[in-house]
Amino acid sequence: MKIVFFSAKPYDREFFESCNKHYDFELEFWETHLGPHIADAIKVGTDAVCVFVNDKLTADVIAILAQKGVKIIALRCAGFNNVDLNAVKQYGIRVCRVPAYSPQAVAEHAVAMLLTLNRKTHKAYNRVREQNFSLSGLMGFNLFDKTVGVIGTGKIGAAFCKIMLGFGCTVLASDPFVNKSLQSGGVKYLPFHEVIKEADIISLHCPLTPENHYLIGSNSLSTMKKGVTLINTSRGGLINTREVIEALKTGQLAALGIDVYEQEEQLFFKDLSGSIIGDDDIQRLISFPNVLLTGHQAFFTQEALTEIAESTLKTVKILLNDNAEEIVSDAILV
Repeated sequence: MKIVFFSAKPYDREFFESCNKHYDFELEFWETHLGPHIADAIKVGTDAVCVFVNDKLTADVIAILAQKGVKIIALRCAGFNNVDLNAVKQYGIRVCRVPAYSPQAVAEHAVAMLLTLNRKTHKAYNRVREQNFSLSGLMGFNLFDKTVGVIGTGKIGAAFCKIMLGFGCTVLASDPFVNKSLQSGGVKYLPFHEVIKEADIISLHCPLTPENHYLIGSNSLSTMKKGVTLINTSRGGLINTREVIEALKTGQLAALGIDVYEQEEQLFFKDLSGSIIGDDDIQRLISFPNVLLTGHQAFFTQEALTEIAESTLKTVKILLNDNAEEIVSDAILV
C-alpha cells in the first residue's frame, strides 16, 4: 500500500520512516505542496496522500485524486480548513487527521512566546553577546495575578490554562463547550466579549471556521484593555493582520506573538533569507520591536512528531482495511 507525502521535510521522512517499521507501507516523499500544479503527477495506484496545513485540497485537486484511485487523504495535523469536505464526500474519499498530538507542545510554545515578549529575553541575549549589560528597555511585568483570556479550551487550550494557573494567573475562558475539569480547577467561563474585555493577556487556541474568521479585528480590539498582549498559535485567519498592525501602532496592543500567519503558505517552512519578500504586512510585523513571529513551529517537538507519525499511519491502515470502527471518531472527518 502506497502513501505519497506532500510538503515533506527531512524531519517528516525521519519520523515516518521510523514509525513505518511497524506498518511496511511504501512511502514516497515530495517536497512540493499539494495543489493543482502537481496533483496530476500522482501515479495511478497510490492509496493515500498525506498532507500538511498549507496543502490546498480544492474540489479540482480532489477530482484528480479520485481519478488516480486515491482512497484516503491523511492530514498530519489537527486543522482541516484546507480541505473541501463536500468534494471528498462526492468522490467517496476518506479523510482523517491527527486530532491530538502532544497538546503540551503547542501550549508550551505559546507560553514561551509570552515570556519572551514580556521579559524580552531575545533582546537581552543579543545585547549580552555584544557585551552590553544595560537593562534599559528590558522591563517586563509579573505574570502572577494577571488576568489571562483563553479563547478555545480544547486539548491545547486546556493545557495552556493549566500552565497559566500554575503561574498564579486568573484564567478566563471562552468556548462553546465548558470543560468541567478546568472549571473546577479555577478557570472561569465567560462569553467571548467579556473575556477579551477583562484580560491582560489573550491567547487563541481555537480552530478556524467561517464564523470566527477575523475573530480579532478592529471591533474586538477596541473593546480590549489598552496595552494587552495577544498570542496566536492556532490559525492565521483568526486575526485581521492589517487591523492588528494599526492596534500595535496606537499602543492598544502592547505586544503580539504569532506562530501562524494568514498568508503563511507562501513563506513558512522555506529558507527565504536570500529573497525579497513582497508581503508588506509581514514585513511590517517583523519591523515592530514588540512583535515576536515564529514560523509555525509550535508543534515541533520530538514527542509531537512521533505521535503524528504513529497516529497517521495507524489510522490509514485501519481505513484501508475498512475497520473504521477501531478509530476514535474525531480522527475521521469523512
